[in-house]
Amino acid sequence: MPERAECWQRRDLVGHDPVWFVGRVRVANRVVLAPMAGATGSVFRRLAREAGAGLVYGELVSARGLLQSNRKSEHFLTIHPAEHPVALQLFGSNPHVMAEAAVRVAQAGADIVDVNLGCPVPKVAGGGDGCALMLHPDLVYAIVLAMVKAISPVPVTVKMRRGWDPEHPYAVQVARAAAAAGAAAIAVHGRWRGQRHQGPVDLGVIAAVKAAVPVPVIGNGGIASVADARRMMEVTGCDAVMVGQAALGNPWLLGQIAAALTGEEVPPAPGAGERIEMALRHLRMFVAEEGERALPALRGPLAWYLKGLPGAGAVRERINRLERAAEVEDLLLNYRDRLESAPVDAMPSPARVRW
Repeated sequence: MPERAECWQRRDLVGHDPVWFVGRVRVANRVVLAPMAGATGSVFRRLAREAGAGLVYGELVSARGLLQSNRKSEHFLTIHPAEHPVALQLFGSNPHVMAEAAVRVAQAGADIVDVNLGCPVPKVAGGGDGCALMLHPDLVYAIVLAMVKAISPVPVTVKMRRGWDPEHPYAVQVARAAAAAGAAAIAVHGRWRGQRHQGPVDLGVIAAVKAAVPVPVIGNGGIASVADARRMMEVTGCDAVMVGQAALGNPWLLGQIAAALTGEEVPPAPGAGERIEMALRHLRMFVAEEGERALPALRGPLAWYLKGLPGAGAVRERINRLERAAEVEDLLLNYRDRLESAPVDAMPSPARVRW
């Protein structure tokens, strides 16, 4: 994991209690699935919990859209019993609107309501929401306070970045403001807004936030292996790790990290057949919940599971042209059978797992 690490004291993880709390919410282990737009809907959250995540976050939802009864925003409130504990994330910058929307989210059954302080995309940050809020610690305080008053004892958390840019390194100030307003936990992505999901991850800012606030801190950014997760916790002292893009198409990574952090035997990486079986499960669960008309939205997620497999590009192209779920299922089943009948030495490693 690329980062700027200097002289922070490493923490010994041996014997570390896997159980922790976000406010009143008990979390069974230290692995959290990050909120990701277009990715962490109800189906993938269920698969992530099953794979080993202790807590899962849903994708960002417009607070104003909820209050305007926007059908798309309301759909993001769908929660299945198998997801719990689950956090749903709101974006917005008006304290009153955020508080009212938080009530809607809590009523939908979310165990935790999160405030998005990290989204870098112009559609969100350009309107003063998301990462733009990191320029205004006082406003963050007002938003979190309003939400806490509106939905207590349901915990309110925030997910933030290193900062807007190097000229505005306000992570510690924002974290302190959020904690003072009653935030039950703080997730920190150790990159600037302009980096999005690329480039060095600053473990130092996560360590600084951890030292500055009395609530659990979740480290995020660049965690693509068990080794990355261990290093994040050892170097920063964070209470949990949040895994994002590396879990797409590889939810098994969540369980591998959870096992490693508690000293258990780490499960092996999945083979090609297992990956395609998971893609099939994702497909069937998604169609059962969303209907066949929503199939185009699943084309990207299905491609996650096929990444790196021989002939995957051609399979993805065919998936993009198919309009019936049964056709996609037949394609994946035939692809799995072809891979399983191929000589072992012709198969690439299904996943690169660094210990």
